[in-house]
Amino acid sequence: MPDLPTPQDAAEATLFSECWDAVLSYADLCTGASTHARQLASEAFSLGIREARAAEAESSGRNFGRRARTPRLPRIPLLLTAVRQTTAIWEARGQGDRLDPELRLWLNSDKAARFSGPPLHRPLALRGLRDMQEPDAALLWLAEVEALPVASVARRLGLDPEGAAEELHQVRGVFRDRCHRNHLDTPLSEECRSYARLLDAVTRSPAAEVPDDLSWHLARCVECAEAAACLRLAGGGLPAALAGGVIGWGGLAYLERRRRAVESGLSRGAADDPNEPGADAAEGRRARIGRVGLIAAAVGVSLLALAVTLAPFGEDDGSGSLEGTAGREPVGQQVPSLDPAPSSTGNGSTASSTTSPQASESQTEKTDKNAGAGSASEKEPQGDSSTSAEEEGADPNPSEPAVCHARYELVNEWPDGFQATVTVKSDYALNNWRVSWTFPDGQKVTQMWDGNFDQDGSRVTATAADYNKSVAAGGSFAVGFLGSWKTGNAEPDEFMLNGRSCTHS
Repeated sequence: MPDLPTPQDAAEATLFSECWDAVLSYADLCTGASTHARQLASEAFSLGIREARAAEAESSGRNFGRRARTPRLPRIPLLLTAVRQTTAIWEARGQGDRLDPELRLWLNSDKAARFSGPPLHRPLALRGLRDMQEPDAALLWLAEVEALPVASVARRLGLDPEGAAEELHQVRGVFRDRCHRNHLDTPLSEECRSYARLLDAVTRSPAAEVPDDLSWHLARCVECAEAAACLRLAGGGLPAALAGGVIGWGGLAYLERRRRAVESGLSRGAADDPNEPGADAAEGRRARIGRVGLIAAAVGVSLLALAVTLAPFGEDDGSGSLEGTAGREPVGQQVPSLDPAPSSTGNGSTASSTTSPQASESQTEKTDKNAGAGSASEKEPQGDSSTSAEEEGADPNPSEPAVCHARYELVNEWPDGFQATVTVKSDYALNNWRVSWTFPDGQKVTQMWDGNFDQDGSRVTATAADYNKSVAAGGSFAVGFLGSWKTGNAEPDEFMLNGRSCTHS
């Protein structure tokens, strides 16, 4: 595994730090194991940095004294394309077993060949972003694909925070202009060229309706559909157009990962800024972890002292041993409560069980039976139970309170297809999860990320991936997916988490 390149100066060291998270995130999507992901990310990072330095040296030497420049991508998308190129190298030299099976199919298809084929046939978003000035392209990528707040993007690029939003609006227009020109330069068929002017007019107005003949053409022509996604700035489809056109395979999954990282405060770009909400959230979590650690240590010492104080000393031999109480476990070996979200009464019961001399056998059996019954008054970790309603095929008790809250978001929609996200917030801690819903119009899920899916008729069941099974009480998880529809595309209903009903918003 090659070593990461050494930064040439402090500015490049900052760039390396900001780019590594993005590279590793995409490499993790492309591989089947974390060790392979880090190796892929390292090789791709080294390859991308070498290419960037060579392009900068060539540009400064060839264009000395002139304003001309060599078109190139900003640093993050350049490194992400290096990941894609490195996966192709792995496949060619017999290391394809380390890659995702779907990625391997893609690498050997015509879709992958477009990225390395003739320049005029490459994805329109890739050509449009490359034709922009690099600072403008970086602003567009960080705001749209990396999903960073505008203020954070302005800080990274040295822009005026107050004028960054307006500058981003202008940059979107520049990207649209470059894509429109590149679309006209593409060797189009006679039918595609006849729709070019209409496509430009329709995508300029957010309220314009797409004529039926144009809609039918976009459903059959890949290049014109890509052009429509790049030219229509309204409607929220620009991030997907950029990610899919520049990265290629896994672009939508990468997009969803970066958005969730920013929302959870785990993104380096957002968390580095102390003025950003994400940074406050991350700092708050670190502070809470520190406080919880101190409290836990104090409680442990107190319980130990209390056990020593209350333990009866042996009277027969006068030795003063703590072993005079039969059946008493040392404090460090006592099994803690498995209640994932204990209430104030739960805490009290824990303390009493710790200090009581003995727990009677009948009480223990009664507690075990109550725990196995899954009553609504007790919060047992969801995902551990082997007798959930959904596994047994029984309907959940409608009188039980909802234990989760599901939110369905339609990210993008096109003729016969759509992209959506299901986000679930759980009131209980989860060691594993299984969420299901019903499509009212017979929609079909075709691809899913951050989870695995199975569909039986209109009922879809999504299960956790290896890396996101555990969810804290009050925490949330999400799955993103692509789907197809025919007669309609209404929102799903009947959301359930591990066999229990969820509220839906």
